[in-house]
Amino acid sequence: MHDFCFTIPYGILVLAGGVFGFVKKGSTASLAGGVGSGLLILLAGFVSLKAFEKRRNSYFAMVVQTFCALALTFVMGQRYIQTSKIMPAGIVAALSALMAIFYLYKIATGCNHIPPKAE
Repeated sequence: MHDFCFTIPYGILVLAGGVFGFVKKGSTASLAGGVGSGLLILLAGFVSLKAFEKRRNSYFAMVVQTFCALALTFVMGQRYIQTSKIMPAGIVAALSALMAIFYLYKIATGCNHIPPKAE
């Protein structure tokens, strides 16, 4: 499975969570963190998709995706430890940890597999 297949929906969820947190609770931290992280993840996902369309790998996009997922895992994991609230901190931390593991696996296996050219 290619990284952008999971990255784009992940970025949309993070972005939507930031907007939802702002609308529901008025939290500007949710807005800044969620929208900022979500947009960065989405941008990296689209860069990876465009590189794949050109039959290349974008190692820069993989590093950005991995960094964002690890940062969200750490920040939201800390918030979960402090508050013990499953939603949103626990869910975001768990999802981000899974994504970080996926990205590290993709980096270790050489990123996206580029299929041979059809003749």
